[in-house]
Amino acid sequence: MLSAVPVVNADGHHYGRAWVTTYQLAIKVAETFPKLADDLGLKLGGAGTGEQVSLSQYLAKQLSAQIKKHGDNYRIEGAFLSGLALTELKFKRSDGEELKSSVTGSGYDLSLFRVRPKQFSADVSG
Repeated sequence: MLSAVPVVNADGHHYGRAWVTTYQLAIKVAETFPKLADDLGLKLGGAGTGEQVSLSQYLAKQLSAQIKKHGDNYRIEGAFLSGLALTELKFKRSDGEELKSSVTGSGYDLSLFRVRPKQFSADVSG
């Protein structure tokens, strides 16, 4: 799913590929593989859902574990978006349904992921 994130600048950019929040990733995964969330017994997540564990949290935890295990040799890298002065983040599914981040205002930072730029990446499978 992270490889499918469009590169807006066709000539490339020295920043590399865009970062994706776990909410954006979970939306894409749920829309591409709808049975996966059902099989895991997880809902997408977000503020107001009443869910303590969500698909977005699950994906973040799994990716984080692989990044920690493989370090700079893993094909995906992680970062955080600071919650400093951040009051709201909303996402829209392809069906138009909006999802509001439950992380904003919680005191936690928001996890971000992207495919590691090729010049620094070794091919390590997860």
